Amino acid sequence: MILRPATPLDAGRVGAILSGWIDETPWMPRIHTRAEDIAHAAMMVDRGWVTVAAAPDITGFIARDGDDIHALYIDASVRGKGHGARLLTDAMQHEDRLTLWTFQANTRAQTFYERHGFEPVEHTDGAGNDEGLPDIRYHWQRTPA
Repeated sequence: MILRPATPLDAGRVGAILSGWIDETPWMPRIHTRAEDIAHAAMMVDRGWVTVAAAPDITGFIARDGDDIHALYIDASVRGKGHGARLLTDAMQHEDRLTLWTFQANTRAQTFYERHGFEPVEHTDGAGNDEGLPDIRYHWQRTPA
């Protein structure tokens, strides 16, 4: 598996991975069409936020604007095989601190982030996100040497 910056031609696959996660997650409301998911992916790619994992096809991605992680999704066929950990570890090597949001219902993501040293710093009732779902803000800080 290699990590590389996404190119505009990757937006369709990045959007499909995001849409696939939404489709297979029973508690997640679909508030955007698949075409809108691809357009959102294209916007993140155009901004230079997206790094993809490829083995050789794209298996996952992380979208990061500086120290703010906007998205980290892995294709269902390779979840639990280290692709997400590799993307997150790469981001941690480039920043001294990182923040992200995940939904309170997404206990698998919470376990994953906490295993990588992230700590919950804020819980909300979901009023501030498009889905209206309670969420958690996580923070990670590099430990001084």
